[in-house]
Amino acid sequence: MHKYFQKRYALSEEGARGLLVSIITHSLVFLSYVLPASFGLYFIKRNLETGDSGRLWIYILLALIFMVLMYVIGKVDYNKLYTKMYAESAKMRLNLADKLKQLPLSFFDQKDVSDLSSTIMDDVTEFEMLFSHAVPQYYAAFVNFVLISLALLVFDWRMALATIWVVPVSILVKALAQKLERKMNRALYQEKRVVDECLQEGFEHAQEIYAYGGDERYLKRVDQAFRNYEKIQLKAELVAAVLMQISSLILRFGLPSIVLIGAYLYFAGSLPIVTYLIFIIMSQQIYKPIEAIVQFQAALKMLDVRVERVREMNELPVQKGRSDFSPDGYDIVFEDVSFSYEEGQVTVKDLSFTAKQGEVTALVGPSGGGKTTVTKLAARFWDVNSGKITLGGVDISTVEPEALLKHFSIVFQDVALFDGTVLENIRLGKKEATDEEVLRAARIANCDPFVERLPDGYATEIGENGARLSGGERQRISIARAILKDAPIILLDEATASVDVESESQIQKGLSELIRDKTVLLIAHRMRTVAAADKVLVLAEGQLVESGKPEELKNLDGIFAKMLRRQSLS
Repeated sequence: MHKYFQKRYALSEEGARGLLVSIITHSLVFLSYVLPASFGLYFIKRNLETGDSGRLWIYILLALIFMVLMYVIGKVDYNKLYTKMYAESAKMRLNLADKLKQLPLSFFDQKDVSDLSSTIMDDVTEFEMLFSHAVPQYYAAFVNFVLISLALLVFDWRMALATIWVVPVSILVKALAQKLERKMNRALYQEKRVVDECLQEGFEHAQEIYAYGGDERYLKRVDQAFRNYEKIQLKAELVAAVLMQISSLILRFGLPSIVLIGAYLYFAGSLPIVTYLIFIIMSQQIYKPIEAIVQFQAALKMLDVRVERVREMNELPVQKGRSDFSPDGYDIVFEDVSFSYEEGQVTVKDLSFTAKQGEVTALVGPSGGGKTTVTKLAARFWDVNSGKITLGGVDISTVEPEALLKHFSIVFQDVALFDGTVLENIRLGKKEATDEEVLRAARIANCDPFVERLPDGYATEIGENGARLSGGERQRISIARAILKDAPIILLDEATASVDVESESQIQKGLSELIRDKTVLLIAHRMRTVAAADKVLVLAEGQLVESGKPEELKNLDGIFAKMLRRQSLS
């Protein structure tokens, strides 16, 4: 049974077992509410039939025992129902986070961050609430309905049918409306994501929105997103409420049915008055779990949307490989590599080259030629469609990405900083680095001039993504981070694009010390940046069109030479 729950709700095996146990304990809680009254009614019936009231002490003793059992069962149920389910939701978040670690890094370039955070936080929070307040209760209510119905059928099948006929009709009404509810829930969930994306876009790009006078248009879009969300939410709530009221109304016909049929059988002389009263009293107990089933059905349909989202993330293909990776040298070799982000749109085609250890290999060419893609493929941000990339003679597709990236220092044009101090942001390159090591890397990256102007120097809080710094200052912190890591392979994607000429010259001096005896892949549009490269690869439309030393390519009068002339005229 736990295998069904594991698959149905995308739970761990332990979580599925915990859900099964919580259903059993909650069923016992429901029964503990019914059994004392049942024994009491049975005692009254026996007393009236036999006139023997001497067994009253037995009922009192049983009542006391049931009170103790109710307390014990309630305590066990609380532990299984809430504590275990909260632990499962925590585990689910950790598993999703671990899953994200195994995904290709370029996955995050194409996936909306608000979508990911919504799944990890909102979806799992909904999981937590429903699995502690709806799912076990739903199944427990069904179990109790079946058990009580069987007991009533044994007691008097005619009155039992009069009692339970409304239940399948009520559930059928809800079942017929499930398709509509599912459609509404999907639409509601999609609109919520639109609202989240609008808000995040505003937070991230507030400066650009106001700088270009787009605030009014943006606010209109946000307002429209909220209106759409509110409209669909009201519609979904109305549909669910109407259907629930119809189902509940049908259940209300149960008691009149018991009264009328019971009265008919009583006056016909085929139903004792005590049995008649027992069914009237017990009807209050049998309809409560059914009302719970009807109530929780709507919540469970909303849960289906969340389950699909979590299952979708769990089923994303991951990158695996060996974790004990110690290459023999750091030459990077591309062998007939082809890659495309989307089917039918080739980004890199039949690319072959070797970036040797101890040399700087520069990648140049027109925008969109595949330069950044090549560096990301070298670090296994994506796996190639065909061909092979080796590092030290080892196919990188056989190496776990985390183990592979330990050998890389990367500086991309888009810098990612954290809301902390300058010192903490640089230390990200090497967590165990001393302050002296961090400061040395910062000096090489020419961070001292701007850090000295900050109120608290290297202890200054720089804000989210370095909001208090300029683009060039943020770039230098990123370079310092890479210098501190001191990895044998360095990927530089427009590493000095945001700094002035004087700072660039100083950084280049520091980088020249850093890259000695290392494998360097360098992307640059400034030709003076690649002038000292050992090899230049010219990429156009994902293909290698020129290759050689800078002076050799200059004399070819090809793309590289044209780029040199264009920049010398500008």
